[in-house]
Amino acid sequence: MFGISFSELLLVGLVALLVLGPERLPGAARTAGLWVGRLKRSFNAIKQEVEREIGADEIRRQLHNEHILSLEQEARKILSPQQQAPRPVEPVAEQSIAPVVDPAAPAAPSTEPAPAPTASPAPHDPTLPPRAP
Repeated sequence: MFGISFSELLLVGLVALLVLGPERLPGAARTAGLWVGRLKRSFNAIKQEVEREIGADEIRRQLHNEHILSLEQEARKILSPQQQAPRPVEPVAEQSIAPVVDPAAPAAPSTEPAPAPTASPAPHDPTLPPRAP
């Protein structure tokens, strides 16, 4: 785990035996074992907490993606009838503006015919095939 070999552990044990003595060495070994166990448990708890958070983030991300996909499907349902059967464009009625009449000028009948209303072509939908000119 930390790259400690058996010979290094043996050397640490001999130094501990010389420093602590044979009477206190078993108690010190138990205490060291308890501390190592506590460290392992705390590291495992932290690891599980991080994995749980990562899993929760993944679930949130999946739910968000599913929500976006459902919105896209709804938009396609709404737009698909319009793309399949385009509605005809109705001509816009032109508003006639009454000419300003000068009260001093004689009234003359108009000889020009009224212009015919024209419909502007519908904008081209890029999802449809190109139109012939």
